[in-house]
Amino acid sequence: MLRPLDFEPLVDTLAKARVVMLGEATHGTHEFYELRRLISEWLIVKHGFRFLAVEGDWPPCADLNHYLHRVPAKGSAREALESFHRWPTWMWANAEIVRLAEWMRSHNSRTLDKMRAGFYGLDVYSLFESMQAVVDQLEKINPFLARRAKVRYQCFDAYHRNEKAYARSLLRFPEGCESEVIEVLQDLLRLRLSEVEARIPGVSAALFDARQNARVVKNAESYYRALIQADDESWNVRDRHMLETLDQLLVHHSEFGNPARCIVWAHNTHVGDYRATDMAGEGLVNLGGLARQKYGADNVALVGFGTHEGTVIASHSWDGPIERLRIPPARSGSVESAGHQLAGEFKAEIFASVFGSSASSSLEEFRDHRAIGVVYDPRRERWGNYVPTSLSRRYDAFVFVDRTQALEPFIVGADLREIPETWPRGQ
Repeated sequence: MLRPLDFEPLVDTLAKARVVMLGEATHGTHEFYELRRLISEWLIVKHGFRFLAVEGDWPPCADLNHYLHRVPAKGSAREALESFHRWPTWMWANAEIVRLAEWMRSHNSRTLDKMRAGFYGLDVYSLFESMQAVVDQLEKINPFLARRAKVRYQCFDAYHRNEKAYARSLLRFPEGCESEVIEVLQDLLRLRLSEVEARIPGVSAALFDARQNARVVKNAESYYRALIQADDESWNVRDRHMLETLDQLLVHHSEFGNPARCIVWAHNTHVGDYRATDMAGEGLVNLGGLARQKYGADNVALVGFGTHEGTVIASHSWDGPIERLRIPPARSGSVESAGHQLAGEFKAEIFASVFGSSASSSLEEFRDHRAIGVVYDPRRERWGNYVPTSLSRRYDAFVFVDRTQALEPFIVGADLREIPETWPRGQ
C-alpha cells in the first residue's frame, strides 16, 4: 500500500498552484483512484484545498456532497453513489470512491463549516435531471420562477427524457429548445435574494444549485446541438462547460482576499494541455489547457497518470456490460514503454516525475501516450488508444504505475435511455 508520505514532495510542489488537476489513463484503474485519493486528502488537510470537482454529472455529485456535509440525504456513501445511474456507472459507483467519501465525511465532521471540503460534478450530460433540479430548487425560493421554468422546459416533453431523440429532432427543427433554456438561466442570474432570504438556512445554497443546473441544461442543449452538426465542436462545448463550472465553484468558495483552491479529477485527455498533443491541430481544446490560459500556468498544476500493463474495468461496447479486461504491455517507443524501463531501473512499481524549466529535452519530444476510454478492445491496441504527446509540455508532473489492477465497481442499474457519460469519445 502506498502511504501519503511517499508522495509528500510531489504534493508540496502541487500545492503551490490554485488548481490541481489529477488525470488518469483509463476510467477503471484501482491505482489511479487510490493515488488521487491520497494526494487529494493531503492537499485538503495540509494545504487547505476547498473542494474536489470531477468528470461526473452535477446532480448525483450533489447527492454525494450532501452526504459529505451530513445534510439530509442517503444513509451511507454507497447509498449516495446509487445516484450515479448513467452508464458507465462504475466511474463513480465503486469501492474506491466509497473510501474517499467516508474520509471526506469524517474530515468535515471535525472541520469548521466554511472549511469543509465539497464534491462537485463538472460534466454536461444531465439534461433532464438538471431540469428537474432547477424546478425543485426554485419551488423552495421562488415559486413564480419555478412555474415559468417548468413551462419553458415543457419544450422537451415530446422527447420523453431521451437525449438522442432530442438531438435527432434538431435535424428537422433546428431551433429546438435553445431559447427556452437560455431564458430560464437568465431568470436565475437576475434573481437576487433579500437580506432576510439570504439568512434562511439552505436558501443561498439552493439558488447556487439552481443556477448551476440551469447552466448545465443550457450547455447540454448546446452539446447535443453540436453533436448533430459536428462531433469535434461537441467535445469543445463539453470542456468549456467544465471550465465554466470550475470557475463558478472557485468564485462560490472564495472569500474576500482569500481565493479558494481546488482539485480536479478527470481523464488525461481532459487534464493534459491540448496544445502539447495533436488535439490543437484537429481544432480541439480541453479543460487543462483552457485552465492554464485562464488562470495562468503558474496557478494550474496538471498531473498525468500512466501504466504499462495490467487489468481495467471497461466494456467492449456502448451501454455494454461491465468487464474486467487485460491491458497488454505498452507499445514500443511510447511514454509507457519508457516508464516501464525506468521502473525496472528504479526498482520501483510506482514513481512520479515533476517537470520544470530544466526538464530534459527528451521529455519534450512527441511520443505515443496511452489513453483508454470506457469502451475498450485490447485487441485493437496496435491501431488506437494512443495520443501523440510532448510529456513535459502536456503536464507539470507525471505519475507512473508499472502494473495496475481494475477498480472494484458496484452493480448499479444503468438507465439505458440516457446518452452515456463520455459519449461519443469514451473519455
